[in-house]
Amino acid sequence: MNNKKLLTIGLAYVLVVLIWSTTPLTIKWSGQGVHYLFGITARMTIGSILALLLAIWQCGTLPRDHKSLQVYFAAGFAIFGSMLPVYWGAQFIPSGLISVTFGLTPIVTAWLAAKYLHEQRFGLSKILGTLIGVAGLAVIFLQQIKIGKQAAWGMGAVLFSVFIHSLSAVWIKKVDARLSALRVTAGGLLVALPLLWLAYLLFAHGLPAQIPVRAFWAIVYLGIMGSVVGFVAYYFLLEQLPTSSTALITLMTPVLAVWLGNWLNDEQSGMTVWLGTALVLSGLVLHQWGARPGASLLRFITPR
Repeated sequence: MNNKKLLTIGLAYVLVVLIWSTTPLTIKWSGQGVHYLFGITARMTIGSILALLLAIWQCGTLPRDHKSLQVYFAAGFAIFGSMLPVYWGAQFIPSGLISVTFGLTPIVTAWLAAKYLHEQRFGLSKILGTLIGVAGLAVIFLQQIKIGKQAAWGMGAVLFSVFIHSLSAVWIKKVDARLSALRVTAGGLLVALPLLWLAYLLFAHGLPAQIPVRAFWAIVYLGIMGSVVGFVAYYFLLEQLPTSSTALITLMTPVLAVWLGNWLNDEQSGMTVWLGTALVLSGLVLHQWGARPGASLLRFITPR
């Protein structure tokens, strides 16, 4: 593999880590001074326009065969059904906890894949990893209950979002339409966008009189980086690197997200949150690599 390809892979990896680490915080900022439904709808409108233009420019058109339409619907199902609870829950919990909860995504996805795709069954290490991850989440969840019922409902909404996101990933893999990441992203956004606008018209109260500067730039950032660049870069990495390498992203982003929330948004995490985070990440390591994580980590930058 030439140096240019390695540089592209490295850049894509850094982009995904940074985008996923900053997304929870910018989601919170995008709802400051405006209805949370405005934040997500405006973001996805920007993302849909950009993704469609890029798809037409690069690919010519979006395929409309049966399998492709299934994939668009599955992706749109994740965007609408997964992101809506996250935006609602972000009103009540710190941004770092959103990322920590999403750290369970590989575990939930693996469980659904074993059930519906008949992939590798859960061995002892995967079961123990799952239990440790859930224990970490329970530690954080109980802390949120102490803070207030709204925080507990916020955590529940994000956990529901993780399930929908994982279910969509398994659904897309089961269809196996072999579409480019850009086409999947564009098609999914176009499916989700009318549903988001419908929800906005039903539950919000018109357009905001003014948009705070921080919320405006957070929406723009999420529309471009979070909705398009992040997805395309991630699917590119899935094609170029071993699964164990891409799984490391979910180990790095929760810690960075909690730290960014503390630094930039004055979110007080406390020892309970850090303990829960450590348990979630330990469970993910055990689930992903079993008793021999070191051997997999040594292959971190080894392309396929």
